[in-house]
Amino acid sequence: MLMHPIRIAPSVIAADFGNLGADLARAEKGGADMLHVDIMDGHFVPNITFGPDIVKKIKSLTKLPLDVHLMISHPRQYIPAFAKAGAANITFHVESEDEVSPALHDIILNDCTAGLSVKPGTPLTALRDYLGRLDRILVMTVEPGFGGQKFMPDMMPKVEEAAAWRKQGGFRYDIEVDGGLDNTTIRTAVKAGAEVIVAGTSVFGHHEPAVAIRELRENATSALS
Repeated sequence: MLMHPIRIAPSVIAADFGNLGADLARAEKGGADMLHVDIMDGHFVPNITFGPDIVKKIKSLTKLPLDVHLMISHPRQYIPAFAKAGAANITFHVESEDEVSPALHDIILNDCTAGLSVKPGTPLTALRDYLGRLDRILVMTVEPGFGGQKFMPDMMPKVEEAAAWRKQGGFRYDIEVDGGLDNTTIRTAVKAGAEVIVAGTSVFGHHEPAVAIRELRENATSALS
């Protein structure tokens, strides 16, 4: 039995921003557990999304907790602003240009839970020194920067490693995967130990997000039975 229940986190980047309130409401009513918010700076990854003001607007449109994923070079510069905007969790990349320990301290100081993420090319051992301070480990299952990419099953050993470390060390973090998650790949991910499932296109690209969320959860549950 998993340490944490399966949670579905629709990725706001895939929503219709011309009809954002309605899209978020459908996800919330459809059983989403949280909303995943990707922040990109055009430097750490080759794309730009949005800043704290848009996150504040997203927060005003939903009661769901916001899982803010900073794909930016200097997370420390923006952690307070995203926390103030309504983030419940802030995850940043171990590959960023800021020192990890002070950034984790900043997140906790701003009353958010803290996560660390690794790109596909980074070994999970890059997080090893910080496990006791983490609430979440995010394993990227695509190269970060753009939605709609194909799931990388060769990232599953990282998920398994994160689960093994948690069991061995009694750590509290949960394990999140992001990139290419759908009704098929979610089965692979949860079998490896993933618990927080980021799903963008497969939820907001569906004609009825509630159906998409239910099917994702059903597939995850059946994969574990």
